[in-house]
Amino acid sequence: MILVIDALNKHLFTNILEDMFQLRARVFGGRLGWEVNVEDGKEIDDFDHLDPAYVVGLNDDGNVVSCVRALQTTGPHMLSDVFSAILDGEPPIRSATVWESTRFCVDTNRLTRGKDRNSVSYATCELMIGSLEFAQRSGITDIVTVIDPVMDRVLKRSDNAPYDYVGKKVGMGKVPALAALLDCSEERINRVREFSGINHDVFIDEEAALSRFGTTAPDPKPENPFAPAAANKDNLPRSQLENYLFEQLDQATNESERQAALRLMDALSNTLSSEQKTAMRSGASRVLAKGA
Repeated sequence: MILVIDALNKHLFTNILEDMFQLRARVFGGRLGWEVNVEDGKEIDDFDHLDPAYVVGLNDDGNVVSCVRALQTTGPHMLSDVFSAILDGEPPIRSATVWESTRFCVDTNRLTRGKDRNSVSYATCELMIGSLEFAQRSGITDIVTVIDPVMDRVLKRSDNAPYDYVGKKVGMGKVPALAALLDCSEERINRVREFSGINHDVFIDEEAALSRFGTTAPDPKPENPFAPAAANKDNLPRSQLENYLFEQLDQATNESERQAALRLMDALSNTLSSEQKTAMRSGASRVLAKGA
C-alpha cells in the first residue's frame, strides 16, 4: 500500500519517516556505495529539509518496503545542485510542472523474489504506479529522475521506459548515474498496471494509515499552514501553503505551466474556508495580471 507524506502530515508519521531514512541508508550508503550522509543509521540530505513529498510503500505490518522522493525543479534539487555533472553543460530543468524524483529504492531484505504482494517486483511496480498517479493528481506532467543503469533496465522491463535522457552518464559511487525523463500520462500508468497485474487503488488514505501505523505520540503539531503569514511583496497576507502556490504560479513561464499551477491551487483550495478561497482567487488574479 502507498502512503504520501508531505509537509502537512509528516508530524503524524515520524515513525514511518525514520524507517524510510534507514532504508535509504542501507540502499544508497551501503548497497550502492553512493557518497551520501548517513548518521545514526539514517540517510538524510539537505533536500529533505525543503519539505518534499515522499511516496512510501508499506507492507501489512506498516514497515517501509519502498520509497521515492518528489521535489519541485523550480528551486534547489539534486540534478541541478548535486548531480550537475550529468547535465554536461546543459541548463537544469526549471518548470512548475516538471518535478524531480530521487531516492527510489525497495527493501530487498524484507521482500522476497517472485511476483506476490511481498515481492521486490510487486513493491517496485506499486511504487511506480503510486508515484506516477500522485504526480498526475498534483498537476505534474513530467518527472526527471536520477537513476543507475540497473534501475534504467527495471523501468524498461516494467514497460515504464523513459522517453528521453538528459546529459550523460557519470560515476556515482559503485555505479554510474544518469538522468531520465518520464511523462505522467494515463497511458504510462496503464502500461505498468498491465505489466504488474495491479488493478486496484494502491493508496491508503491518511486517516486509515494514521489509525494503523501513525506515530503513537506525535510531535507537537506544526504551525497551521493556513495561518496568516507576514505580508508579502503584494501586501497580501498569505499562509505558508498559499505562498508556495503563488510561487508556482509566479514562476510559470508559459500558459501550460500557469494552467497546471492554477489546477493545483484549485485542488488544494478545497481545504480552505470561503473567505480564504476568495483571498486566494484575488491573489491569483494579481499575480496573473502582473505577468500579463
